Amino acid sequence: MSDTPRSTYRIQVRPGFDLDATAELAGYLAALGVTHLYTAPLLTATPGSTHGYDVVDHRAVNPQLGGEAARARLVRALRAAGLGLVVDIVPNHAGVARPEANPAWWDVLRRGRDSAYARWFDIDWDRGRLLLPVLADTADALDDLKLVDGELRYHEHRFPVADGTGDGTPRQVHDRQHYELVNWRRGDAELTYRRFFAVSDLAGLRVEDPEVFDATHAEILRWVDAGEVDGIRVDHPDGLRDPAGYLARLRAAAPQRWLVVEKILEYGEDLPDWPVDGTTGYDALAAVSGLFVDPGAEPEFTTLDGRLTGRHTSWADLTHATKLEAATRLLGAELTRLAALVPELPGEQVRAALAELAACFPVYRGYPPEGARHLAAARSEAGRRRPDLTGVLDAVTARLRDPGHELAARFPQFTGAVMAKGVEDTAYYRWSRFVALNEVGGSPAHFGVPPAELHRFAATRHVRWPASMTALSTHDTKRGEDVRARLAVLSELPGRWAERVADWMSRAPLADPALAHLLWQTAVGAWPIERERLHGYAEKAAREASVTTSWADPDAAFEHELHALVDRMYDDPELHAQITAFAAEITPPGWSNALGQKLVQLAMPGVPDVYQGTELWENSLVDPDNRRPVDFAVRRDMLARLDAGWRPAVAADGAAKLLVVSRTLRLRRDRPDLFGGYRPVPARGPAAAHAVAFDRGGAVAVTTRLPLRLARSGGWRDTTVSLPVHQCTDLFTGRVYSGSELLLDDLLSTYPVALLAPTDSVEAAA
Repeated sequence: MSDTPRSTYRIQVRPGFDLDATAELAGYLAALGVTHLYTAPLLTATPGSTHGYDVVDHRAVNPQLGGEAARARLVRALRAAGLGLVVDIVPNHAGVARPEANPAWWDVLRRGRDSAYARWFDIDWDRGRLLLPVLADTADALDDLKLVDGELRYHEHRFPVADGTGDGTPRQVHDRQHYELVNWRRGDAELTYRRFFAVSDLAGLRVEDPEVFDATHAEILRWVDAGEVDGIRVDHPDGLRDPAGYLARLRAAAPQRWLVVEKILEYGEDLPDWPVDGTTGYDALAAVSGLFVDPGAEPEFTTLDGRLTGRHTSWADLTHATKLEAATRLLGAELTRLAALVPELPGEQVRAALAELAACFPVYRGYPPEGARHLAAARSEAGRRRPDLTGVLDAVTARLRDPGHELAARFPQFTGAVMAKGVEDTAYYRWSRFVALNEVGGSPAHFGVPPAELHRFAATRHVRWPASMTALSTHDTKRGEDVRARLAVLSELPGRWAERVADWMSRAPLADPALAHLLWQTAVGAWPIERERLHGYAEKAAREASVTTSWADPDAAFEHELHALVDRMYDDPELHAQITAFAAEITPPGWSNALGQKLVQLAMPGVPDVYQGTELWENSLVDPDNRRPVDFAVRRDMLARLDAGWRPAVAADGAAKLLVVSRTLRLRRDRPDLFGGYRPVPARGPAAAHAVAFDRGGAVAVTTRLPLRLARSGGWRDTTVSLPVHQCTDLFTGRVYSGSELLLDDLLSTYPVALLAPTDSVEAAA
């Protein structure tokens, strides 16, 4: 296998920041210390796409990114700077929002089953015409259909006309096509093609078919064969019919490349034994961020949540309800298709049983051999909740255990979508007990990660998945890493937070108190934040929660109330001053947490990724907020100042974080021999519980945990850590230390973190 990346830097390549703009970053990224650029998808996407996950043509680089010529220029720039390239690929689905932009989909619409591309898409042709949910929610929507230049047009939408069917009125022509335009609301109930989650504009691909695999991967693999790609990130493998088979085929096609998968693991779940190097790092994110949360605060936040919302709901009951809602409403079309695979049983009962099993399924998707255990757990819980369905549950479960039954192949695709829509995109916005834990791959029911648990996680990772990615922020995280780090401080002052937020909520009430608590936490976590950004977040959060308003049925009165609350945060002088003062109070310990979690993530076993811009303080919220433009000129200049000898204070515009990122990445790049192991380094003394340290085989990371409690208890005092060498240098301060025991009060007097390495190894990384 080729060299595994020692680190990556994620860039959201998009129109407005194309491949040539990305190529201009090569020198900066090399100076930062990363070894590989990690890009968003590069193939041709829906025109105007800001993310690239809606590929419409697998044969070419997106012309809006600069096309093939710009990709070649990027590769040359990276190679000249000594950098490699990791690309993101999307095997599960393709963009179909604009049929004319997707040649394969256009041909399917035009020719139906006879299309050479009909096998590309997961379409249930036996249920009739291909349903396209694009019409307005009015009885006469089809009256707006027109025939223009031999095509059917519905407002901005274009559709092909099959040969020999173009005579007559637009309605008559429409009725002869292989597709049927239907009310957009029918998309969640009656579609005849598999989608990505509940997104009707993304149609599922059948990459389990070797011909489809070859056609959709030819261009990516051409880059691999040319030696221009060093790694591949696979988007959403859980959506595939046969992920293990797909990954085996991909590994065979790219045997010498680093391969990671966007597999979301639930708490305690292991990655299947696939031919990959690991995940994209959400498991590491949960462990590292949780380290800076005080588990002892859980009872007080549970009490606060009940007091604010007027109810006590367990995480298990909430997620069961949101998953059941996703299964029966958002994913109703997929549920109907599954139920049809058991025609010998009453359809509504089969639907209910399948929905209940999916709602009770404990992970995104079951894989052998653990899948049988997860199915058994789901069956047991479903029976407890719906004893009236016992007979149907038994019959359906028997079919799910039969690897030859079509239901057994399709149901796992369904459970992953139910988990994603029910938990990530709904429950995370309803469960506001402590939102720092509401993160992709996390478990809000597990309040914090004790140091011993973090060490066990890292040690296991070093043995089993040493090349798996680690991450703290991605384009899919619900809030940026520095926002989470500041919110973690609330766990150290639960009483004070309870008083503060209760006062604010009483003075500025909202009809949905759980959403209000989420919004107040978000505000203090990201403050100061531009008004329009907080408005955008508040509206998205409310619609995702789908309690008082939703994407499908916005409640204008409630949303007016919601936006009025946001405006009051800025326009009420007293309230604005209180928010500002409280945010200022928790910001310094939040910086300590941010530096600590960044060092742990960068230094622990795995391949660390830096999401664009997060080498400085970065208070982004959920997409699209986390795709905002990054000022790289500021970062270049600041890095040059650091390299000239500047040692900034922690609060200096994020420069301290840039120092931690650059020095850690450079040491990993230049001295990989110092990162060949993992051993916890115990602290001794009265404040030992506040230190987390580990030895990677020569490089020792030391960080501060729960800084407010540490300050209240009198600081480090006589607490020490033991070193494996007698002389070492802290890469962040340049100070040299001798002896086997170091006083933390001395070591962490400038920054709340330290990265120690044998003095003779430091020069190259400094």
